[in-house]
Amino acid sequence: MRDASTAQREFRVDGISINVHSMPQAVSTITAAAESGHGFCVFTLNLDHCNKLRSDPKFLSAYRRARFVTADGFPIVLLGRLNGVAVRRTTGADLLEPLSAQASSRRLPVFILGPSPSVIARATDELRRRVGELDVVGTYAPGANFDPDSPEADTAIERIRQSGARLCFIALGAPRQEIFAARCLELAPGVGFVCVGAALDFLAGTQVRAPSFFQKNGLEWLWRLSSNPQRLAARYLRCAAVLPRLVIDAIPQAITIRRGRVS
Repeated sequence: MRDASTAQREFRVDGISINVHSMPQAVSTITAAAESGHGFCVFTLNLDHCNKLRSDPKFLSAYRRARFVTADGFPIVLLGRLNGVAVRRTTGADLLEPLSAQASSRRLPVFILGPSPSVIARATDELRRRVGELDVVGTYAPGANFDPDSPEADTAIERIRQSGARLCFIALGAPRQEIFAARCLELAPGVGFVCVGAALDFLAGTQVRAPSFFQKNGLEWLWRLSSNPQRLAARYLRCAAVLPRLVIDAIPQAITIRRGRVS
């Protein structure tokens, strides 16, 4: 489902529509949607997602059900600019705090899914320190091998549904968090599911995020790679291989958009 207000400004990357182009737009539209009581998903597209979308039908199906999609990653931002769209990088990690601030001020109840009870507890304490009182009506930390289609997932969905939450932050990593969020749309209606990746770990201090210089200059990937080359080298090589195809695919769309503006 797409908002009429965002549909005219969206552009596509590998068939996925990017319809939220900045942090202020993301916070305002997500908050308004949460207050309306209509269920939705928020995903943040990056090159790793593009690579996984090619081989994971469930992941692709989940993305097609997302109401809001942002550009997470400098290459996605560049593809937007190629299409003449002034898009800014908006990550799940960046969304957590401002959305929590809105939830606090507007008294929107929140549910949190994360990697462990200790990470959730420490991150929640830090969020409350930063944004004030936050109505966390439930938390859940699934096992390490969490399957979005499993009985454990059913348990999590039921807890979310009964909690009365209007926003649910999911920090389980892609593609599990997106597949789970999409499944929740029908089983826990009225909740907005925001996939925030490693945001809870950053707040809890169990992972260290790149300094702001790297974030602002599209080099966060370099920081992460240097911090954990054994785990990330192969992933980033696959991501780099995806980029040329995305650029080639974007050229016809860019030409069409620019011709439309000229005419």
